[in-house]
Amino acid sequence: MRVLITGAGGMVGRALVAHCQAQGDKVLAHERADLDITNADEVYATLERERPETVINCAAWTDVDGCELNPERALTVNAEAVETLALASRQVGASFVTISTDYVFAGDKAGFYTQRDDPEPQSAYGMSKLQGERRAQVVSARTMIVRTSWVFGPGGKNFLTSALARARRGEQLPAIGDAYGTPTYAPHLAARLRELAALDLPGVYHVAGSGAGTSFAGFARAAVALAGNKEATVAEVSMDSLQRPAPRPRNSRLRCLLSAAIGLAPLPDWQTALREFAETINAER
Repeated sequence: MRVLITGAGGMVGRALVAHCQAQGDKVLAHERADLDITNADEVYATLERERPETVINCAAWTDVDGCELNPERALTVNAEAVETLALASRQVGASFVTISTDYVFAGDKAGFYTQRDDPEPQSAYGMSKLQGERRAQVVSARTMIVRTSWVFGPGGKNFLTSALARARRGEQLPAIGDAYGTPTYAPHLAARLRELAALDLPGVYHVAGSGAGTSFAGFARAAVALAGNKEATVAEVSMDSLQRPAPRPRNSRLRCLLSAAIGLAPLPDWQTALREFAETINAER
């Protein structure tokens, strides 16, 4: 398969490049420095020149508080640029896969969010990502939306990376105890992105680690246990106490209604993924 990947320098992008190369794909990897997805002329010229069979968009502005303070830029990167990528993909006959987020939901539901739940974003980030979903689907019928949550993995800055590092130093980890999600390992997400691109079945998919999910505090405690430093502790804090600019969903656990129907197995649970991640870090030390 001839795969064009945007955002190839990010955590998920790097995992996806490695996975597609391992599958024998022709990978056309573009980092921000060589493909600015907000530059429509550059996007059209690149896709016309490289003629991919599928485009997988891993580029986004994911600074939730930054988006809240600059919603215009959030729309430019997370909505308008996604629409451009989808339209350019259609014009060269390519399918289009783009990553969305659990932040499209309000977060006040008790159970898991599925495709049956209406999006109700509470932040500028969530609104911009939802706009990206909808605009892409309007301009290209071969669009696959992949909503995911709490992504962690090697080579990126995320909650778990910093938690493991602080735990190894024996520090106290402040972690939110009243916000819940389904942690997702970047290499597992990358594999599913490629599977969906190969299936070429348009729709909205929820791709997240299986199981009951956890809180940030539960996630941090697991990291502390893996770090093996008895001096490290977790201090639970409430989400409201942090007083951040952007609201966050209090519960954003995801479950997919479509994956099993098209023959896709659940992703491994977050505990299994966490152990895999810790082993990867240990091997690199």
